[in-house]
Amino acid sequence: MTGPGAPSSSGGADLGTAAPVVCCDLDGVVWRGDEPIAAAADGIRRLRDAGLRIAFVSNNSSQPVAEVTAKLERFGVPASVDDVVTSAIAAAAMLASSLAPGSRVLVCGGPGVVEALEQVGLTPVREAPSEAVIVGFHRDFDFAGLARASDAVRDGARFVATNLDATYPMPGGTMLPGAGSITAAVATASGRQPEVAGKPESATVALVRARFGDRGVVVGDRPSSDGALAEALGWPFGLVLSGVTAAIARPGGEAIPSPPPRYVAADLGVLAAQLIADFT
Repeated sequence: MTGPGAPSSSGGADLGTAAPVVCCDLDGVVWRGDEPIAAAADGIRRLRDAGLRIAFVSNNSSQPVAEVTAKLERFGVPASVDDVVTSAIAAAAMLASSLAPGSRVLVCGGPGVVEALEQVGLTPVREAPSEAVIVGFHRDFDFAGLARASDAVRDGARFVATNLDATYPMPGGTMLPGAGSITAAVATASGRQPEVAGKPESATVALVRARFGDRGVVVGDRPSSDGALAEALGWPFGLVLSGVTAAIARPGGEAIPSPPPRYVAADLGVLAAQLIADFT
């Protein structure tokens, strides 16, 4: 791999004097649904003990940030709200840069989107009229929600997707429909394509740089979003096979790219040893 943050030919890391931040995805890296991935907490502990900062960059917009950090804590991974960036935060920041304070935004998503909008001074609503629509992952998506969102988009509201991940990994190798699947329904019904805020888009790239700096490594289970974010940042990518990616893609999943990224490991526990060797 070449570019800023790529491993040097000597085997170490050419990242300047500061240690890089390790930006970890959550779904498929730290947990699958409500079950922790066994090696993740220990891998994160070892990375921190080696002096690396850990951040969490998730395309899952459904939960408020405090609920994300509480889940991390429950799974043995202490974290603060400042350590977490979600696609809901990216979507809200993108809208706040162009909409007037207090503007109404129709939420076709979960509580994480509501929280993010309120924090930037926009008004989340569930009914039209609205100046924008945000679509994100939520388990209670139904026909009425589809009708409200697509009607608003057809009426001229700005159409924003938190992300386009088609699926989220669950225990036992199953997958849930993701935000990309919900967004596809709204796009089909409205006849318009969305702007996208989450990984690997520019709104998330800007948030990561602003909060965590210019040196880092992206760790994730999905080359199309996590790997593409690493490429957009000019950082190395560590692919873990504990989520949606396998040597041969499963339905709804992804395959290991050819050529593969610099780092490929079964899980974060195995990957941690590789990162510690190269970046400390």
